[in-house]
Amino acid sequence: MVRERPVPVPLGERSYAVEIGVGVRRRLRARLAGASRAILVADSNTAPWRDALAEAGDVRVDLEEGEAHKDVAAVARIWDAALDASVDRRACVVAVGGGVVGDLAGFAAASLLRGVAFGQVPTSLLAMVDSSVGGKTGFNRAQGKNLVGAFHQPRFVLCDVETLSTLPAEERVAGLAEVLKAAWLDGEAAVAALERDAEALRAGDEAATIGAIRRSVALKARVVEADEREAGQRMVLNLGHTVGHGLEAAAGYGALRHGEAVGLGLVAAARVGVALGDLDAEQAGRLERLVGALGLPVDLDRRLDEAVWGFVGADKKRAGAQIRFVVPGPPGTTRIAPLSVEAIRAAVAV
Repeated sequence: MVRERPVPVPLGERSYAVEIGVGVRRRLRARLAGASRAILVADSNTAPWRDALAEAGDVRVDLEEGEAHKDVAAVARIWDAALDASVDRRACVVAVGGGVVGDLAGFAAASLLRGVAFGQVPTSLLAMVDSSVGGKTGFNRAQGKNLVGAFHQPRFVLCDVETLSTLPAEERVAGLAEVLKAAWLDGEAAVAALERDAEALRAGDEAATIGAIRRSVALKARVVEADEREAGQRMVLNLGHTVGHGLEAAAGYGALRHGEAVGLGLVAAARVGVALGDLDAEQAGRLERLVGALGLPVDLDRRLDEAVWGFVGADKKRAGAQIRFVVPGPPGTTRIAPLSVEAIRAAVAV
């Protein structure tokens, strides 16, 4: 087992560490010390990882796989399994899976008995670098993605890269969109490292993957420390997500992977940056080339239709008729601009 120095997320009494490396999932029992009961949540793809970690007395909850099932019925399944087992407030809900499992299990933990502990064992690259860190939980509604949720920080996050070995290549590659987002927010050195490692990351190289996860988590930890509940600075983590969520919802959840949608959303955000004068054409082209180099789709224009813009208009970051859009500048610079859907659409449709 390779020991890696944890990445701290310093939030006072809600502080925790993100442990990254090979075999770290086996630390689960140590991290559950003090819990009266473990409620282990997985989907059909990640149940084998969950079952290998389970012990007698654990409550096991099985969810249907995919974004199409990220709904209140799935949350109710977790609630009911826990309540049927007569858990108390010292119980801990543990998500063993990707971002959907983590978001659902986290919301269930936030609301069960008015709040119980929560832990994450992410098994997808996207969950490791983004959704498992920061405490955002929730589920989708017909009107859009993640429109109902709560902030509920995990007690621990165990990012074991061994779990990536069973992912289809397309799922692993999709997670690289969040790696790119984090690198662009971080600065020139992070973007240059990603350009250098793009081929290795696309191929699933273990060392390159661990490095990318660590850099992404460290960036997110700094942002979350400064703005835990997204009152201001944390909104920069939505870079690429405004149009990305619209694309994902319009395609039908599951038809376009979240990471693929974010990659396309980064291309759209770069166009907005150019239109507003924050980003020059050379840097916008650099961003789009890097999306493609990581194996993500860049065919944005053929996917844009009225349905996409309808979902963009329902974005949870809107303030009245305007959306707080994350506008990229050169690596390491962004700003939040209040823009109408029409202004975003005009900038993207170049």
